Amino acid sequence: MKILLLDKNHPLITEQLLAKNFILEEDFTSSYDEVCNKIDDYDGIIIRSRIPLDKNFLEKAKNLKFIARVGAGMENIDIPVAEKLGIKLINSPEGNRDSVAEHVVGMLLILMNRLFIASNEVKKGIWLREENRGDELLGKTVGLIGYGNMGKATAKRLSGFGCKVIFHDILPNLSDEFATQVSLEELKEKTEVLSLHIPLTDETHYLINSEFISEMKNNFYFVNTARGKNVETKSLVEALKSGKVKGACLDVLEYEKSSFENLEINNEDLKYLLDSEKVIVTPHIAGWTHQSKEKLAQVIVDKILFSFPE
Repeated sequence: MKILLLDKNHPLITEQLLAKNFILEEDFTSSYDEVCNKIDDYDGIIIRSRIPLDKNFLEKAKNLKFIARVGAGMENIDIPVAEKLGIKLINSPEGNRDSVAEHVVGMLLILMNRLFIASNEVKKGIWLREENRGDELLGKTVGLIGYGNMGKATAKRLSGFGCKVIFHDILPNLSDEFATQVSLEELKEKTEVLSLHIPLTDETHYLINSEFISEMKNNFYFVNTARGKNVETKSLVEALKSGKVKGACLDVLEYEKSSFENLEINNEDLKYLLDSEKVIVTPHIAGWTHQSKEKLAQVIVDKILFSFPE
């Protein structure tokens, strides 16, 4: 099988697939149109996020048997068209679930204990103790929306901090020793820390908006390591200003490019998030550890070899 690699990934992908007699071609620079013009020559494609695989692209891929996305999210692929054309879709959420879970906990600890603020103050010769009194995770009710690989890994960590973890998911009967499944209404009633672990779909676009936030009974901390467009930024900023959202940990932003490589919009809402002491912002790196890079690649290789053995 002839496979096109459109993004740089861990070298084990090429090493292991070459060892199994796959034919590989790397192309990390060609434009969307250039790739479209040659895609019918390939049986498989391995991607991250550089090029969107839309209806036009997929219809030109006459011989494509699989698309492997090194990561969890598949919103860059026109899934209904791919399925209609019989193209197998492969992703690797198992590879970075631990990285995401640790990032969630790390951001919450930094925010709730004012660690970043206090450290910077001390380095500037400012010694404030009462002003930097923290807020404990112990005893908090954490509500997760989405209980797939990321949600489960996050629940496991937070349960170890003495949190009561509840979650809402569109699939039934997912409760385990780390978290209890509840209705969305119950989650809104009980949650003190809200964390998103969902894909970006028509149903989850702007899921967190002014209406959702107003329906939360408690003032709450908010964490988003899912997708930026799951959240209407304007509504989040208003809730931060009013105190309804006590603080936010954001690894993803509504204003990211589709490739996740940079921000494409700069406005007053973004400026507020970047300037606020109540907000921790990181550049879409929750799943981006040295270990996850290797694990993501290995999961992809294992799934390709399972689906297309010699």
